[in-house]
Amino acid sequence: MTEANRWRWIPNALTFIRVLLIVPFALALYEEQYRVALAVFLIAALSDGFDGFLARHFNWKSRLGAIADPLADKALLITAYLMLTLTGVLPVWLFMLVLGRDLLIVGGALAYHFFIGRFDMAPSWLGKLNTLIQILVVLAIVIFLAGLPMPPWVVPRGIWLVAAMALASGLHYIYVWARRAWLTT
Repeated sequence: MTEANRWRWIPNALTFIRVLLIVPFALALYEEQYRVALAVFLIAALSDGFDGFLARHFNWKSRLGAIADPLADKALLITAYLMLTLTGVLPVWLFMLVLGRDLLIVGGALAYHFFIGRFDMAPSWLGKLNTLIQILVVLAIVIFLAGLPMPPWVVPRGIWLVAAMALASGLHYIYVWARRAWLTT
């Protein structure tokens, strides 16, 4: 085993640590300890960036990492929206829209896989933009709730921005999957 290969496990370990950080993040949000939640969120974000850098720079990529890394990111985001909904910061309809979009994408991918054929799942540019918007809105809202400098309009405008992006990217995925299915059959 070469020296470089000896450390291939680090990106996956960082992803696993990010999954473990979901629990203290959720508890901090639920208990309205927003500065703690912000610190945990930032640690998770830094670990995500670092594990991605290591995987790309040293070619320490793995099938496990390719699956676990985006799932860890999605679990952290869904947890953020759930906890902010349970504490009354975000409306229930927004959480249902965010979760519904993700379930629609997974359901569409599974239906395609089982009824049409194998595919390579790759997020669209609109899906990536949707994720970025969700992250930035959660970050801005938690910063605001932590009493740090952030204008109060981030909450209502963030809600509508996330809703618009979830609808647009959800409809885009429906179009892409339907078109792909139509052209394949």
